[in-house]
Amino acid sequence: MTAREAAFHILERCRKDGAWFSAAADKTIRRSLPDERDAALASAISLGVLQNREYFDFLISFFCSTPPEKLENKVLTILRIGVCQLVLLDRIPSRAAVNETVAICKTLGVERAKGLVNAVLRKIADRRDDLPEVPGKGDANYLSVRYSHPLWLAKRLTEEKGYAFVEELFAANNRTPSLDIQINTFRISLEEYCRLLDERGIAYQAPAFPENCLCLIGGAVESLPGFKEGLFYVQDRAARMSVDLAGICPGMKVLDACSCPGGKSFAAAMHMKGEGEIVSCDIHEKKLPLIEQGAARLGISCIRTECRDARAYEESYREAFDAVIADVPCSGFGVIGKKPEIRGKSPEEIAGLPAIQGEILENLSRYVRPGGILLYSTCTILREENEEIVTQFLKKHPNFSPTAFSIEGRDAINGCYTFYPNIDGTDGFFVSKLIKER
Repeated sequence: MTAREAAFHILERCRKDGAWFSAAADKTIRRSLPDERDAALASAISLGVLQNREYFDFLISFFCSTPPEKLENKVLTILRIGVCQLVLLDRIPSRAAVNETVAICKTLGVERAKGLVNAVLRKIADRRDDLPEVPGKGDANYLSVRYSHPLWLAKRLTEEKGYAFVEELFAANNRTPSLDIQINTFRISLEEYCRLLDERGIAYQAPAFPENCLCLIGGAVESLPGFKEGLFYVQDRAARMSVDLAGICPGMKVLDACSCPGGKSFAAAMHMKGEGEIVSCDIHEKKLPLIEQGAARLGISCIRTECRDARAYEESYREAFDAVIADVPCSGFGVIGKKPEIRGKSPEEIAGLPAIQGEILENLSRYVRPGGILLYSTCTILREENEEIVTQFLKKHPNFSPTAFSIEGRDAINGCYTFYPNIDGTDGFFVSKLIKER
């Protein structure tokens, strides 16, 4: 199987089966593409199509007499694969992008479409450096098409943040996401692990925050040096920073209430130097082995798991924890770059989330001891799931107060901070640090 054929199968699994991109890509690549370069190309093409589908369809409609919605699904997917190479992957020569894409028409059972695919892609190749502009620049409709984000989200964020900010945000969402790894300081130092990467010729960046973190581009996690030995774990920088801000120390008793796959529990364990206790909970019992296996790989022994609904009160937990981490279920619009399928969510689908989030925060607040920390976070950027939840909670609970902190010189005076990809270079992520009065 070629890289382009693999990209096609990944995209078809996402379209027909509703598969998540990461799962579809991992399964297809593992099964069919042992060569790392082919695997990287298949991943880049399929992710690029999912991130830019509406924009690619605009270009196709400009150069094709048949509208995209009238084309056979297989043919449209093949055209998108070709457009992705011509528009995003500038290292691929135009001739190769066109010819190799046309070639897969036969192997994928649509040889009759070779002429159409060839004609459309050659027209786009001829205009590769002078592509037609999406009309309406300066309004939300333009942003929606040009960056392939939901129109309702473009309108709403433009009203809240301004056009220029939203264009920067959407453009950042469409960049190749970095792979952020957190070094397991129980077993190796940051400097020592960097030497391992240098020896393998693996490029990386050491960001300003948080400590003991490295950013890589692509690659299979399991193939990085020290994976089996537990020298690192994968976690976005913003999620790691939220735990760092909590001020967790050795000897504490910590509840990670919505913990799967365990990154925040692992980060807390690093701060605790393995001294104390972490209770990691998830509503789905079948997910708990992910946390347990991750902790075992990293050599963390202070974590125990429980299957528990964060909305259901547990009397034995009352005021039992020094810190409670509430990374609640959310709409996920902060990780839209890594999970492009989230772009298909409608306002109606996420309308019930704030009630669930408020209920979880209300219940978990009972488990914080006087003087303890309640950390509320989401991987979204929508106010009704973030600031508004915290504001409503504080009105009902005057015994909790927000704690000011700063991120790289940017102050969170009200105890709340939203990470944005275009500002912080991280996932979109919200965090609020609250302290219970003694």
